Parts: sequence; C-alpha cells; structure tokens
Amino acid sequence: MIQGNFVYLTKERLVEIEKELKEMKLNGRKEMAAKIAEARAHGDLSENAEYDAAKEEQGLFELKISKIENILSRARVIDKSQFPSDQVHILSNVKIKNLKTKKTINYTLVSQEEADFHSGKISVVSPVGKSLMGTKVGEKVKVKAPAGLLEFEILSID
Repeated sequence: MIQGNFVYLTKERLVEIEKELKEMKLNGRKEMAAKIAEARAHGDLSENAEYDAAKEEQGLFELKISKIENILSRARVIDKSQFPSDQVHILSNVKIKNLKTKKTINYTLVSQEEADFHSGKISVVSPVGKSLMGTKVGEKVKVKAPAGLLEFEILSID
C-alpha cells in the first residue's frame, strides 16, 4: 500500500527484503560478473550472443536491485496493534462468506508488496481488499471484480 509515497510492510517482510537485497549484492553480482567473464572468453564480442545475453541479464538484475532499494527507502513498518480490532484493516485476518456460493474464505489483508493470493494474503488495494477495509463483523459488501459482482459477509476479524 503506497500512501504518502510510503510502502507499508510488516517487520517480518522488511527483514526478508533486506536479506534478499544483501544476498543479491554479495553473491548475485559475483555470479553475474562470472557469467560475463565466461561469455567474454568465447571470443569476438561483436558476434557473441552469449555475451550480449549475459550483459542484458546483468542489466535486469541491477534494475531489480534498484527497485528493492527504492522500496526499502520508502518502507514504513506497520504494527497490527495500531489499528482497531473490531474493523478490517491492513494485517487483519478476515473470514468471509461468499453469499452466492456459500463458500467461506480466509484472507489476510497486506500491502501490495506482500500480497500472495496462493497463501491467502490479498492486497488492501485489490478489489476485494478495498471493499473489506473498515468493515465490521456481520456487514455485507459488494465487490466489482473481474469475475463480476461478488457479495460477501464478514464472519470474523482477527
């Protein structure tokens, strides 16, 4: 979630990102340099596709490092205790029921950078996430999603 140009992260995710960046800078750059050196050893650089590919890979790798550094420079750690416990907010664990299918779903609302649908973490800026923000147990929400209009009831908030 970017608000006021900040990126809100949990302490755990901040530590993960910092470790990833450190690994990329320490070992990833060495691996890139080794690939380029190996490709360079194959002869004429003007006709060396392997060298060109290694240089392009290095550029993409450095871009990724730059993006991570940008996220970290704008990062603000959020704490669940800062928010009311009776409303859905970032870091809430929410149990909802799809009123059409009667299926119950558990989601944790997180920042865009932490979202992982397969592990039940949805972004607060996603259509479902936006509609759930600020709601309370028992409330019903309608969501305009790519799959059509969905309606949910909030069953619990942790």
